[in-house]
Amino acid sequence: MTLKFVLSTRSQLAVLLILVVALGTQKEMAKAQRNACTSELSNLNVCAPFVVPGAANTNPSAGCCSALQAVDPACLCNTLRIASQLPSQCQMSPFTCGQIPLF
Repeated sequence: MTLKFVLSTRSQLAVLLILVVALGTQKEMAKAQRNACTSELSNLNVCAPFVVPGAANTNPSAGCCSALQAVDPACLCNTLRIASQLPSQCQMSPFTCGQIPLF
């Protein structure tokens, strides 16, 4: 004996509505995460004087350290990963930073 599970049209619509709401919620959460990441990264501008090659002072300020501590590691890592893909997307040879001497 086989059992068939048939959803009524009303049940199918309810399931579809739940899926649409769940997907919409997930999309909004991703958008909120992107916005938070953008905000966190923009706060890192206080670190610019300490990371520019040839900077006189390479010791970060308390403000820089605070801004860095506020950045979600996933945000920073994903940003660096995306930035590392830019040369190939601009039809350039990839950079190999490990072979470039520090100055």
